[in-house]
Amino acid sequence: MRFVPTPIASHLTGLSTDKLREWTSRRALIPADQRPKSKGSPAKFTWQTILVLRVAVLLRDQFSIELQTHKKAFADLRKQLRAQSFIALWGKRLALGPSGTWSFIDDGTPLSGADALLIALDPHLMVLRNGFALPGGEEGQLDLFSLPSVHGRLQVKPTARQAPTRRAS
Repeated sequence: MRFVPTPIASHLTGLSTDKLREWTSRRALIPADQRPKSKGSPAKFTWQTILVLRVAVLLRDQFSIELQTHKKAFADLRKQLRAQSFIALWGKRLALGPSGTWSFIDDGTPLSGADALLIALDPHLMVLRNGFALPGGEEGQLDLFSLPSVHGRLQVKPTARQAPTRRAS
């Protein structure tokens, strides 16, 4: 799983670092994936959390929606996104129903008679693709091997079975 620190998350969401900290820590509207380890260290975010934050910014800025009342809905959206592939989201719209439920709708699919607020995902996915170096909709495939592990920069911690044993003298 790839993470970005607070400064990059701020850039990707369009929020100032202070507003991002307010939303993810103080108000805990959309919590960070990894909280700061110590004072002064950055929180870390996955692409799913950044996408939820971008949706929240859009709802606040374009629709003047009070976000605190939708805290549970944002948690539900993040849970749904964890079960989705980044690639599978291309060409879809996100629908927010009146009861705070989210659904993913294919572009071109006729809408049912139910009311919903529709959000095009592709513009947000383009920002995430560039910020996280993720594949686009046309590529359709993730890398088989991550570059840090191929080049030996990934440290693998030994498991209990692999841990070296010390001999007593």
